[in-house]
Amino acid sequence: MASHSTTPPSYDEITRRTVPDLDSSMRPTKEQEAQARAGFRALDDSETELHARVSAALLVSGAPHRSIQVEIDRGTVRLLGQVPDPAAIDRATELVQAVDGVGAVDNQLVVLATG
Repeated sequence: MASHSTTPPSYDEITRRTVPDLDSSMRPTKEQEAQARAGFRALDDSETELHARVSAALLVSGAPHRSIQVEIDRGTVRLLGQVPDPAAIDRATELVQAVDGVGAVDNQLVVLATG
């Protein structure tokens, strides 16, 4: 029985055979790489629409919307930021829960420390 001694292919050889176009636009940009490391996830169309509805509800209500960051993860709305008083935290939760399409509210708002 003859033994065939073959050298395994190098990483570059495998890449050339399996990657469609090494210099294509398929490579992520530096910004996309940074977002991926930071946990960025692009919103789908329904999440984008929900974000717009939630933001509009906060704006119309008179809530301190400029200090509230809204994040959407499917039907869950996360509120981050600082508000002037504890009542504003409760108001924000109630407003967001009333928006069509909101399944849950993760309210992480905090009261702005005065000092």
